[in-house]
Amino acid sequence: MMQLKYVGPKPIISHTGIEFDNNKEDKYSYLNIVVQLLKALDHEYFDDRTYVYQSDTSRFSPDALMSELKKYCPNMDELMQKANHNIEGEIEHQLQRAHESHTLKDVDKEVLENNIKLMHDYMIQRSVNKAVYYCAINALAELLKKGHIDHVVVPMFQKFSHVLHSVQGILKAQRNATESTLEIYKENGQLFVKLQLIHR
Repeated sequence: MMQLKYVGPKPIISHTGIEFDNNKEDKYSYLNIVVQLLKALDHEYFDDRTYVYQSDTSRFSPDALMSELKKYCPNMDELMQKANHNIEGEIEHQLQRAHESHTLKDVDKEVLENNIKLMHDYMIQRSVNKAVYYCAINALAELLKKGHIDHVVVPMFQKFSHVLHSVQGILKAQRNATESTLEIYKENGQLFVKLQLIHR
């Protein structure tokens, strides 16, 4: 049974060692925020009303997170299996390339292969987390469109703005693209991020 759990930033694997790209955070770290936004926005809407949801900073337990996500991504298990399958193929390809390298000495090839094998489970978990994250982001984008929500305002924290940026990307990439803007503004000494949807 596959699970969701945090592993860490993107690994950069070479024959000299393993480093981590801290700019490529594990998508698991954003799932709590996505679920909070999904829960906050998933209700009936009435025209000309502003809905305020106090974002709760308490975190869902891994089990609660899974069950909440399954409400919005019913095919989550298949998604996780597919992500697992895809990354397994990618890891095999990396191992083959390392083995067949013409530029590395045999000892370096062996080190590189061992480093790839060492990070096998880590890379699979990151891939699974990413697949579930984008399923939840898609669900969030659909909620915004379905509810004809004009805008969402969140505190200017990195995780909140990252999630809204992902939603903006999904809205733009859809066949019936929805244009949107992201802006940062200050109110009562606090910074906020606003995702504004431009409904045609």
